[in-house]
Amino acid sequence: MNEALKELLDLLDLEQIELDIFRGRSPEERIQRVFGGQVAAQALVAAGRTLPADRYVHSLHAYFIRPGDPTVPIVYNVERVRDGRSFTTRRVVAIQHGKAIFTLSASFQIMESGVEHQAAVMPAVTAPEGLPSFQDRMRQLVAEDSPYRDWLARPRPVDLRYVTPLTWEAHHDPELRGSNTNVWFRYDAELPDDPLLHVVLAAYTSDFTLVDTVLLTHGLAWGASNISGASLDHAMWFHRPFRVDDWMLYAQESPWSGGARGLARGEMFTRSGELAVSVVQEAMIRVS
Repeated sequence: MNEALKELLDLLDLEQIELDIFRGRSPEERIQRVFGGQVAAQALVAAGRTLPADRYVHSLHAYFIRPGDPTVPIVYNVERVRDGRSFTTRRVVAIQHGKAIFTLSASFQIMESGVEHQAAVMPAVTAPEGLPSFQDRMRQLVAEDSPYRDWLARPRPVDLRYVTPLTWEAHHDPELRGSNTNVWFRYDAELPDDPLLHVVLAAYTSDFTLVDTVLLTHGLAWGASNISGASLDHAMWFHRPFRVDDWMLYAQESPWSGGARGLARGEMFTRSGELAVSVVQEAMIRVS
């Protein structure tokens, strides 16, 4: 297990400071705001800590209200909205400097059987073993004296391998623009069997590339274009058990952008083609 993954797992091990109140921290990095996937993952951990062991998350809906400050802890207040026989609902508010920066509502269910179907089909794409890592792709695009070289050299908790063009590649070559992004991802270590941990890590990963699908359509790229952006809201539905220490394909598309906002949606498939997670996100995107 690399140090970046160890650090991430440590970040997700929240400190309980009172009944239904938890405290989390951010990595010690020089960043302007807390990564949205981190806040969503930590909030889901906080909600999960208040549940019986037989409840499994099946959906979450979140709003990013203010930028998170990475220099101070985040306090997560959990509200026990409902404890039913089959379903449990939790609401989590993340607080910094006395103000809410993020809210999450999550629903949990006992394991039940029922009718089953799957309309979504996993795209036919190159296997992850035949693809370079994200860092290797980016090294071909970033100059040796660029400050991004240090950023690329950092160890990462999750291995991302793009099937489709990167936004930086489409920024340099308009023919590579498109409204679809396919990315394989895997946490490259054997993880515990805890189902909530795998869901939490999928939530963390879901925020890495989804907004980029909007940018790809227009040939924009963070750091290479005069753009600013932030996640506005995020929703996920978890359909079946899965493991993020096995390869999963994150198939994403952007059906619309306008009004300084962009919409993206994604589906996470197991390597065998089972639909495991559905994701929708809207983000603010401003071009100057």
